Amino acid sequence: MGTAPERTGGPPEAPGGLAQRGTRPGGLAVRGPRQPAGEPAADGGIDLPAVRRRVRLALVLSQILGGLGVSTAVALAAVLAEDIGGSEAVAGLASTSSVIGTALLSLPCAALMARRGRRVGLTSAYAVAAVGGLVVVAGAALRNFPLLLVGMAAFGGSNTAGLQARFAAADLAEPLHRARAISTVVWATTVGAVLGPNIAGPAGRSVAGLGVPETAGPFLWGTVVFLIAGGLLQVLLRPDPLLTARALARKATAGGGPDEGGGQPGADGGRQSDEDGGDRSLRAGLAAVTASAPARVALAAIAGSHTVMVSVMVMTPVDLGGHGAGVELIGLVLSGHIAGMYAFSPVMGWLADRIGRFSVILVGAALLGCATALAGTADGNHAQSAVGLFLLGLGWSAGLVAGSALLTDSVPQRARAAVQGFSDLIMNSAAGVGGALSGLVVAQAGYGWLNLLAAALLIPVTALTVTVAVRR
Repeated sequence: MGTAPERTGGPPEAPGGLAQRGTRPGGLAVRGPRQPAGEPAADGGIDLPAVRRRVRLALVLSQILGGLGVSTAVALAAVLAEDIGGSEAVAGLASTSSVIGTALLSLPCAALMARRGRRVGLTSAYAVAAVGGLVVVAGAALRNFPLLLVGMAAFGGSNTAGLQARFAAADLAEPLHRARAISTVVWATTVGAVLGPNIAGPAGRSVAGLGVPETAGPFLWGTVVFLIAGGLLQVLLRPDPLLTARALARKATAGGGPDEGGGQPGADGGRQSDEDGGDRSLRAGLAAVTASAPARVALAAIAGSHTVMVSVMVMTPVDLGGHGAGVELIGLVLSGHIAGMYAFSPVMGWLADRIGRFSVILVGAALLGCATALAGTADGNHAQSAVGLFLLGLGWSAGLVAGSALLTDSVPQRARAAVQGFSDLIMNSAAGVGGALSGLVVAQAGYGWLNLLAAALLIPVTALTVTVAVRR
């Protein structure tokens, strides 16, 4: 950090506390001028407010469709895997393959975006997911379990697109509104995530005459939905938000003024060039994270929140069933959990912009801690389990939204796409390991111990966040 405090393009951070509200005097953030509606932007003719609205519309529509395609298919993924694999022991491998596919596709998708922009990267991810849906259907029709798992891995491209879309929303957002832009895209997933499981049955029955198992029908529908989502992005996501943000950064650097693309304030109070060297490789992205303490906090918050949420959530239906809960009650508890994850994300975005990223990350850790305490000690109290799972989703939302905004704030424009892809790789890899180990923990020690171990993951995240916030 040197002798001056490290600063980002996010909300002003108070020297003596965690965050300072809004635009109070004395804040450290440098903010670009607002672009009046209808006036050309600094890059020679782009109506920036109109572009922001168009980008937001494209991303929201694609998130609704993507969430619908994923949740409709995943609702029957375990049933399909058990049917084709012939054993309950392999039922969980379908979802595991999808998580692995999401993680593996994160870096190639990020590398493609770094070179070609968001539109090409997101549409390519949806195209891979659409092919994956067809492969799943083929595996089900041929009763070929390995082929089914390969298709599920490619199907994970839809999650890659959904996760990267939140960063696309931040590309052109004003720095002090960046978390709200991210949260709007996260919120849009609510519609598809809630509607999808309810139409999984009809989607399966609709392919009965095609010689495809009913449990594979939703994957065929998912393929169609992903193609529509990719087509919408191809048409509407113009101009490309990432490429436009880079153009604004170049203009601002050349003109010596602040930019709306979110160039980084330098330690000396000036602006770092977002194009110095022009290196947008993944290695450069990793170097940018290594050089920025706030970026490391953001990575820890995103990965930690997601790992805690996935590890507890995947075993909650097993615990509820072991204590006599029926399918309807389990579904109700999980619906409350999904509502906590997505429905309140705009609140988390507003808070992250108003009181600061670090503060909301700590709020998320506290919510996750309360969630594990409630769920881990419920012991058959289904109402307590439901409250615990709702708070689990709420804490995840706080960590994801605030962490994503902080990550975008904390690295130079040229490295953002690479850093964001690296973040999703770490996030999904950690959650995949956590989800795989959670079953072993429950089998050997019980659901209560799983929650205790999950809560322990929050300790280093909280310690790192507080340490960096106090230093700043």
